[in-house]
Amino acid sequence: MILSWLHLAIILFFVAGLGFAGGPLILSLFVAPKAKGGDIGMPYECGIRPYGSSWMRFGINYYIYALLFLAFDVDVLYLYPVGAFYPDAAGLAAFAKVFVFLFVMALAVIYFWMKGVFTWPRRIS
Repeated sequence: MILSWLHLAIILFFVAGLGFAGGPLILSLFVAPKAKGGDIGMPYECGIRPYGSSWMRFGINYYIYALLFLAFDVDVLYLYPVGAFYPDAAGLAAFAKVFVFLFVMALAVIYFWMKGVFTWPRRIS
């Protein structure tokens, strides 16, 4: 096999990539602080010593809100390309597709509202 300049460049960039990826990992072994325990093991709360336990339970509603936000946030992201394409669309086909999409999203909101997902409990037990 003849080693050409292209092969040499590929090998050089591969070695450079490994250096950029592995260099900081290896360097952190030598530069990182080695102290264990004390304030290093404590949770960080804006520079203030934490009061009580750092582990607290969140209600399931918090996670449901987060998942719903992510779902609808991603769905709204689909509307940006549609809005950019809509002035160039011909006929009512694009309008009908956007209407069906928004109608399904509205049905999802109504469903979650009827299930009581949007009611936040006053106390989390």
